[in-house]
Amino acid sequence: MAGNPHPVHRIEDYALIGDEQTAALVGADGSVDWLCLPRFDSAACFARLLGDESNGHWRIAPVGADRYTGRSYREDTLVLDTEWTTPQGTVLVTDLMPQRHRAPDLVRIVQGVRGEVTVRSTLRLRFDYGSVVPWVRRADGHRVAVAGPDSAWLRSVPEVPTWGEDMGTFSEFTVKEGERVAFVLTWHPSHEPRPPLVDPYASLRHSVKDWQSWAAHCRYDGPHRDMVVRSLITLKALTYRPTGGIVAAPTTSLPEEPGGVRNWDYRFCWLRDSTLTLKALLAAGYQSEAEAWRNWLLRAVAGDPADLQIMYGLAGERRLPEFELPWLSGFGDARPVRVGNDAVNQLQLDVYGEVVDSLTLARRSGLSPQPDVWALQAVLLDFLRTAWRQPDEGLWEVRSGRRHFVHSKVMVWVAADRAVRAMEEFADLEGDLDGWRELRDEVHREVCDKGYDPERNTFTQSYGSRELDAALLRIPRVGFLPPDDPRVLGTIEAVRAELGQDGFVRRYTPDATAVDGLPGQEGTFLVCSFWLADALHMSGRTKEARELFERLLGLANDVGLLAEEYDPVGDRLLGNFPQAFSHIGLVNTALALFGEEGAG
Repeated sequence: MAGNPHPVHRIEDYALIGDEQTAALVGADGSVDWLCLPRFDSAACFARLLGDESNGHWRIAPVGADRYTGRSYREDTLVLDTEWTTPQGTVLVTDLMPQRHRAPDLVRIVQGVRGEVTVRSTLRLRFDYGSVVPWVRRADGHRVAVAGPDSAWLRSVPEVPTWGEDMGTFSEFTVKEGERVAFVLTWHPSHEPRPPLVDPYASLRHSVKDWQSWAAHCRYDGPHRDMVVRSLITLKALTYRPTGGIVAAPTTSLPEEPGGVRNWDYRFCWLRDSTLTLKALLAAGYQSEAEAWRNWLLRAVAGDPADLQIMYGLAGERRLPEFELPWLSGFGDARPVRVGNDAVNQLQLDVYGEVVDSLTLARRSGLSPQPDVWALQAVLLDFLRTAWRQPDEGLWEVRSGRRHFVHSKVMVWVAADRAVRAMEEFADLEGDLDGWRELRDEVHREVCDKGYDPERNTFTQSYGSRELDAALLRIPRVGFLPPDDPRVLGTIEAVRAELGQDGFVRRYTPDATAVDGLPGQEGTFLVCSFWLADALHMSGRTKEARELFERLLGLANDVGLLAEEYDPVGDRLLGNFPQAFSHIGLVNTALALFGEEGAG
């Protein structure tokens, strides 16, 4: 018996659930269309998001219903409630992934609210990104699916009629008001015995309590606190709990252009996010999460500074080879679908500044001291003495060749500046203070000379170019120039005029092919739009900054989640989802506009 055609066409139709080791996306039609097990970066067992039903999904919905009538997270949690109202009555489906003990569990609870409703569950497990159909059998009241290294067990509480058909597992049952049926899907390595069973109802109670207890620690108490807390919960959900690493997004290949080729794997940890993430977590009161991220950072970057990468795996893995999955048609036919990310091999000088700035922030914020942190910073600075003169691929990971990107040079200045300030502030630190001051001053002079266009009164994307870059909006935030400097004010206006679209900001020129070497266009970049709000606020235009912030909040979907980009023409979200960078921007801008802490 075939399932429904795929009715989900927009990224914002999805909601997120997770257990801080992986995450699932639940669509508007009640289908779990994306889930990688056992980690964020593992192969997906549900890949309908990037293909069709034959690539794996799990739908629970009333028979004949196509789309939910309402959904929301339980207050301050990652527990999702989806309501379905039919002519026969109303049911509530609650989705969650409880924090695991040994194995990951996906729990789906159906509860009758009114009347009597017939509900169907359609489960198609497809391991290895939708390419492997498992063998399914019955065992001890379960349905057990096995293929190669993967095994998954499905059970219901109470047990309901279940059968196999059309390469899937189906269940159908009715619920009346007050009745509940819970399903639990548990994964484990096929060579190991089945893990202990979890009580789905106890898991729900504990998950609600745990998330609400965690959210209560948020010390931000300004306007839009609900959106700030939702963003912090999302960042927590994107954290790989065993190591403290935070993935950029739980998905791969959600397109930056509908039907286009700008499709990348974001299930890794980027160093560029480090300072902004630390500022958000520390300012909001999450010291232990900030410390776990700092410790992940230290482990990841340990080694020869010449080998510093822009991103790493969840545990600090260095090899992230990029390849394509030709059997997947892509979200909205956006091909290719990619796994891994070749940008890992790029030189991006700005990450040295991000790392040094992050470790400086950690020291000043009172995070527990770690041995050899200062020695690491000193080694990075010594490397930059000569390396800073090289062209690089820049913050946005262009694949069109290296240039002297202005933002990269500014972040080299940040590295030198933070090292100098640390030595001036802490008498016990040893290093080449005079040499680092000289480096700082030399970089500053060169950027102001070669990276600034006096005719247009703006900094440019790279030396000698006419293109602009939204990352230039961070110049006052990192302290390179004061916010009232005429060159800063001119850059803000130039970025708004040349990169703005419907009030939001692209990351670079609309002729993206000329910059990054890829065909097609992309949407406005949400974190860059938050940076514009920060820059406006710092330059004294707080009213405009708050108006922009309000508009950005309005781009979140119905459960408060943001993707990487927004298309003002199509009025839709674009790119991998939900995007940590966007939610970090939201938190830091809220803190800058309404809180006591500064934004990053």
